[in-house]
Amino acid sequence: QVQLEESGGGLVQAGGSLRLSCAASGRTFKSYTMGWFRQAPGKEREFVAAIRWYTGYTNYADSVKGRFTISRDNAKNTVYLQMNSLKSEDTAVYYCAGGSPPGLQTFVVDTYDYWGQGTQVTVSS
Repeated sequence: QVQLEESGGGLVQAGGSLRLSCAASGRTFKSYTMGWFRQAPGKEREFVAAIRWYTGYTNYADSVKGRFTISRDNAKNTVYLQMNSLKSEDTAVYYCAGGSPPGLQTFVVDTYDYWGQGTQVTVSS
């Protein structure tokens, strides 16, 4: 079992930064790929970034490349999403997820088994 808890969301002006945290617990969480997804009102849940716990392999949506960075802290069992140069279109509820997406398919929502409750990120312009 894996439990995930997000924090760090809030209101920020366009061009600003936020860092989201996802605290992971459970016996097998280190075997998972950890992902960040987001969902805006009326929109589909979309992939943002992912990291494989053991290898550190990362993948990013084209819309956030160069602006967002996913990372992990083994000592704290925590995954982070550093978000810089935020835009109004980044406004969404951000979800932390854990799963086993095969190969390079870290962007596939249905391959993730565990989800946090989400944290709201609002970017004002």
